[in-house]
Amino acid sequence: MPIRRLPPLRALEAFMRTVRLGSARAAAAELGLSPSALSRRIGNLEDFTGKKLFSRSGQTMKLTDEGRAFYEAVQPHLDALAAAVENQSENLQLLRLRLGTLPLFGAQRLFPRLPELRKLHPRLHIDIDTGPHLIDRVGDTLDAAILLTTRPEPGFHAVQLDQNTVHAICSRELAEEIGSNPGIEALEKQTFLIHSDLPQSFDAWKMAIGMPNLHPAAIDHYDSGQLILEAAAQGLGIAMMHDDHLKRARDPRLAHLFDVEVQSPYSYWFVCRPMDLENRPVRMFYDWLIDAGL
Repeated sequence: MPIRRLPPLRALEAFMRTVRLGSARAAAAELGLSPSALSRRIGNLEDFTGKKLFSRSGQTMKLTDEGRAFYEAVQPHLDALAAAVENQSENLQLLRLRLGTLPLFGAQRLFPRLPELRKLHPRLHIDIDTGPHLIDRVGDTLDAAILLTTRPEPGFHAVQLDQNTVHAICSRELAEEIGSNPGIEALEKQTFLIHSDLPQSFDAWKMAIGMPNLHPAAIDHYDSGQLILEAAAQGLGIAMMHDDHLKRARDPRLAHLFDVEVQSPYSYWFVCRPMDLENRPVRMFYDWLIDAGL
């Protein structure tokens, strides 16, 4: 049986990285290529397929309809090929990733999707670390981390996973007591619950509701998003939380105050050292995380 002609694999990799990262510049940096070298590789793939995969305007590359159809047709087969090669390599030894993450992200977003990762890479196992100072331990006791921060420090490979809005939430009983749009006098009698690592959220929210000089009766600090949610549900105060956290909690005891959208200074980021992207467990988890859209 004749062997079919294989596509240029490096060109295929350049194409897949560009689609997954949504940026030719990011894909080039990740592959250690110049933008022009990346463009040439994708051009080779276009010559091979006879399809125009991207439209180009200066430094901008936009996926065409043909390119999207090509990606959706090829991507599952590439994942299957990667899994097949993985299962036949390294004497079937376990691959282990040391991942730092916040408990709330782990409980709400990561753990519900981990069975998908296990099915895709059955030999990949993850040690979860929810301890403090995650960024300081990346490259030492951690291979990678998922952080909630304004922007990671320079020198790391960092990918932003989301963009959230900030909401003030509390128990339904407290919301009924002070109203959904309370004035500054009512708010200054309350206790506010703030995550220790996210102090700017409260300032951003006060500015958005037109009360920058709001001084509550007390501010209680927590180092756990899960505990803040529970404290708010128990009526212990008004919590500053992301909309994503509130929606995923699906807690009928909680209500939010003020019908305003406040851009959060903080986002979830995946970080690792650039060199560690060559580490197979890091690469497997990273590729899955980007594709899964967590």
